[in-house]
Amino acid sequence: MALSRSARLGAVVTAALSFLTVAASSAPTPGAPGIGDTYFPLAGNGGFDARHYDLDIAYAPDTGRLDGRTTITARATQNLSSFDLDLQQLTVTRVEVDGRRARFTRDGDELRVTPRGVLREGRTFRVAVTYGGMPQPLSGPIVFGSKYGWMRTEDGVFVACEPNAASTWFPSSDHPSDKATYDIRVKAPKGLTAVSNGRLVSTSDRGGSTYTHWRESRPMATYLATATIGKFDVRTGRTPSGIPIYVAIDPKLRNSNSVDVYAVTAAATDYWSQVFGPYPFEETGAIVDDMPEAGFSLEVQSKPAYSAVRNETTIVHELAHQWFGDSVSVRRWKDVWLNEGFATYAQWLWAEHQGTRSAHDSFLAAYDSRPADSPFWQVEVADPQRDTMFASAVYQRGAMTLQVLRERIGDRAFFRLLPAWTALHRYGNADTADFVRLAERISGQRLGDLFDTWLFTTSKPAL
Repeated sequence: MALSRSARLGAVVTAALSFLTVAASSAPTPGAPGIGDTYFPLAGNGGFDARHYDLDIAYAPDTGRLDGRTTITARATQNLSSFDLDLQQLTVTRVEVDGRRARFTRDGDELRVTPRGVLREGRTFRVAVTYGGMPQPLSGPIVFGSKYGWMRTEDGVFVACEPNAASTWFPSSDHPSDKATYDIRVKAPKGLTAVSNGRLVSTSDRGGSTYTHWRESRPMATYLATATIGKFDVRTGRTPSGIPIYVAIDPKLRNSNSVDVYAVTAAATDYWSQVFGPYPFEETGAIVDDMPEAGFSLEVQSKPAYSAVRNETTIVHELAHQWFGDSVSVRRWKDVWLNEGFATYAQWLWAEHQGTRSAHDSFLAAYDSRPADSPFWQVEVADPQRDTMFASAVYQRGAMTLQVLRERIGDRAFFRLLPAWTALHRYGNADTADFVRLAERISGQRLGDLFDTWLFTTSKPAL
C-alpha cells in the first residue's frame, strides 16, 4: 500500500524528532561532582567508574612534603564532557587524559578535568594527575573527635582515612561505592619501611631512598588505602591454615605491648574464615605504629592499622572488618552499622569461642548497662547522621541487633546467613535493606518488626 504525501511527510518529521531526542539524550555532559551520599554529598564522582589506581608517591618525613603522580583507569558511564576527582589541599601541576594534556580547575575539594575530546559512554580511559604539597589530617566530631587521615609521626606517617580522608593524599573518587584495585609505589628515605595494602611486589634501595611497591589485586574502597611509613620490625609467614601474613610493629612498642599481635592476627583470621566464609584477600596482617594521638585503629584492607589501641579485642574487631566493611562495603555511609555492628558482634563471638562469655551474656551486659533515658538509645542506628556515624550505639546496638536476630531465627540459620552475606556481596556494596531481605530468605521468617525495633527506633527496646 502506497503512503500519501502528507503521511510520508509525517513519517519524516517523526523520524527527525526521534533522532533529535536520541541525540539530545546522548549529548556529552559533565559528570556529577558527587554521588549524592547524604553524609558527604560531594564524595565520589559521577560519570565514571574507577577500575584501578596506580599511586606513585615520594614522601620526605623531615619536611612533611608529599609529591605524587596518580593514574586512574576508569570507564565512562555516560558521554562525558568533563569529570571531577576528589582532592583536598594539595596543588595540581599537570593533568593528562589518555596521555594528552587536559584542562583542569579547582573548586574547593573538587578537581574538574576537561579532556580534549568527549569520553564516550563505555570507553575506558586513563587520567594522570601530578601534584604535591603538605598533606594535613582532617579533624572534627566524626571520628571520635580525633584527627584522621595523613598523620605525621616522629619517623614518618600513619595513614588511616575513614571516612573521607583518602583524598588528602591522592586524587580519587573518594567514596566506598566506587571500589578499585591498586598499585601503590612509595619512595621514602632509606632505612624507613613503607607498608601498604595487598602483597609486597618489590623493595629496593637506590641512593639515599627506599622504593617499595605494593599491589592490592582485590577491589578496595579508597578510605582503606594506606601508605604508612616509619621504622618497623617486620615478621612474615603464614597462618596455620596457610594464609600469608605480614606484621609490622614500631620497635618502640616492642616491649610495651602485652598482646602477641602476630599470633592473634593469625588465629583470628583463620577462625573468621570458618565463621564468615573464606578470607577475601591475598594477605592478612597488621601495622602497629606509635601514634597515640590518633586514638583509634582502622580496618585497613589486608593489614589493619593500630595506633594507641592495641589489644586482642581490637585485633579481632578489625580483622572481622575484612569481611564486613572491606570485602562487603556500604553503599552509603548511613549504613555504617553493617561495618561496625558486625565487627562488634565479632568481639562477642570471639569471647564465646574462647569460652569466656557467651554472646547472649555480652548482649545482656550491653543492654543492662544503659538506662532507658540514656542518649545511647536516641541514636537511629540505621541512619545515625554524619557527625555521630561512629557513635557507640552504632557499634553496640548494631551488635545487639545481630544477637536478637540470632535468637529469633536460631543458630543454624544465623550461621548460614553470615557467610551467605559475605559471599553474595563479595568485593561489592550493600545496604540494610539487602541484609534484611537475605535474613528473611534464609530464615523463612518475616523480620521487619525486629529490624524496625532495633535499628530504626530511638528508644530502648523491651526484651
